[in-house]
Amino acid sequence: MILFPSAKINLGLHVRYKRPDGYHEIESCMVNIPLYDILEIIPSEKFSFTQSGITIEGNPEQNLCVKAYRLMQEQFDIPGVKMYLRKQIPMGAGMGGGSSDAAHVMTGLRNLFGISCSNEELETLAASLGSDCPFFINNSPKIASGRGEVLKNIDLDLKGFWLKVVYPGIHISTQVAYESIVPKDPLVNLENLIMGDISNWRESLMNDFEPGIFQKFPILAEIKSNMYDEGAIYAAMSGSGSTVFGIFESKPSFSYQDSKITERIVQF
Repeated sequence: MILFPSAKINLGLHVRYKRPDGYHEIESCMVNIPLYDILEIIPSEKFSFTQSGITIEGNPEQNLCVKAYRLMQEQFDIPGVKMYLRKQIPMGAGMGGGSSDAAHVMTGLRNLFGISCSNEELETLAASLGSDCPFFINNSPKIASGRGEVLKNIDLDLKGFWLKVVYPGIHISTQVAYESIVPKDPLVNLENLIMGDISNWRESLMNDFEPGIFQKFPILAEIKSNMYDEGAIYAAMSGSGSTVFGIFESKPSFSYQDSKITERIVQF
């Protein structure tokens, strides 16, 4: 079985308040985009995990793919598998690559072994692995609230638009991202804004992480400004960074020759 875990972007991200459990209450629109990792799962007598592409540091048992397998094994007593991950979505980039990998491990194992488990049940399990993981179970646009795991369908269609994604090679941890956050209630209704005229997004659709992170990493503000200079309808940082994306009506050009900067252009 070969799967293609996709990345995501955030259209707007409001950090509303800090909850008693230590997490922050957020509101965002998550949208899957056509940038992928590659995941292969093959039945085996015992479990093994290998990966290539972007190097994932640390203990393999802490990898979200391995954690997802262990969780499914515990819940459904599944046999071993050989799992191979080709990592292509940058890490610490605000695109949810690790969460997507974990979610696709869960749906892949369900389908491979014929496990009777609904998407809603998998979403509940996935939430224990990470706040973004439930979104990737269905992998369609959602309004996310709670800590990101409470999902509501939104009928958003960006088909035909072009997306430019720029990752400047900077890893931003969740701790660093939240250091400059001042929680506040949003001034706009996120769902109404997104379902309205896209030309209004530039002035009203905000990512609350941008001011603090742009101050720490000015290159991100520069990349966003360049997107608008190139003609983007809307540009923003995704999640807590450091990826910056722009949405265009016509295909944009490549702008960066710096080997540290990864630049992708795709069509929705």
